[in-house]
Amino acid sequence: MDKLLESLLPQPRPQTQEGMVNAIREIMQSLALLGLWRTKFFEHAAFYGGTALRILYGLDRFSEDLDFSLLKPSVDFSFQSYGDALQNELLAYGFLVQFETKVKSTQTEIESAFLKANTYQQLLVIEAPQAILQSTNRQAILRIKLEVDTNPPAGFDTELKYVFTPLQFAVRSYTLPSLFAGKMHALLFRKWKNRVKGRDWYDFAWYASKHRELNLHHLEMRMRQSGDFDADRPLSPELFHSMLDQTINQLNVDLAKNEAVPFISDPRILDLWSHDYFRAAARQVVLV
Repeated sequence: MDKLLESLLPQPRPQTQEGMVNAIREIMQSLALLGLWRTKFFEHAAFYGGTALRILYGLDRFSEDLDFSLLKPSVDFSFQSYGDALQNELLAYGFLVQFETKVKSTQTEIESAFLKANTYQQLLVIEAPQAILQSTNRQAILRIKLEVDTNPPAGFDTELKYVFTPLQFAVRSYTLPSLFAGKMHALLFRKWKNRVKGRDWYDFAWYASKHRELNLHHLEMRMRQSGDFDADRPLSPELFHSMLDQTINQLNVDLAKNEAVPFISDPRILDLWSHDYFRAAARQVVLV
């Protein structure tokens, strides 16, 4: 195995199929960011979402997608022009992937694309143990979704973050207060029928313990764009906390735990989860 590729694997190496696949996904995510940097993508867009938190800010849970936001609205953006660069970057490290853009049936402001690879072949690339290879479906496909918001709500701040593996490069990212605002908008208004995204609540507790500042103005701009706030006055701290308290009161904690479990390495932390726990986390939030 290439020494640089080997250095990207977590140590100690995962001993389960799920752990190995998560490791491959994270390596491919990092290589995709490297490929995008080479194309000067981050002169026009910023990284945000759970994977940005994971790779750039140390969030201790796995994340599946690569989410981006244009720095300025544009109706002309297309992922298609970045496909070759992404495939070539991954191929340089032995990962054979297909790049596909999503054909939309309705007009939206989100442009999507996918990196797809045969899971078994990628496990061979990282020299996974035979026991893991033998238990892997040779037809299984590993997918990484890429999304870009082409009409981002105003009020966010960005910063340049430096990545030092596999090579040194730079990624423009939302700042943590702006990332927190995006996460809070999802937590308050995510439209999942009969489902709870426990990962939102895990991230909320992570912010409350490590990075408490929330960009209230950007949250308001997100809420106005999504139609969740149309008052003729600014979003006040009092109203924000009232909305958050109501959301916590309505949370099905057990469903949130069940959804979060596959994405975290130590499920014991979920034993703390309760309505009182999240109310205490809400009191840690600092609005800026």
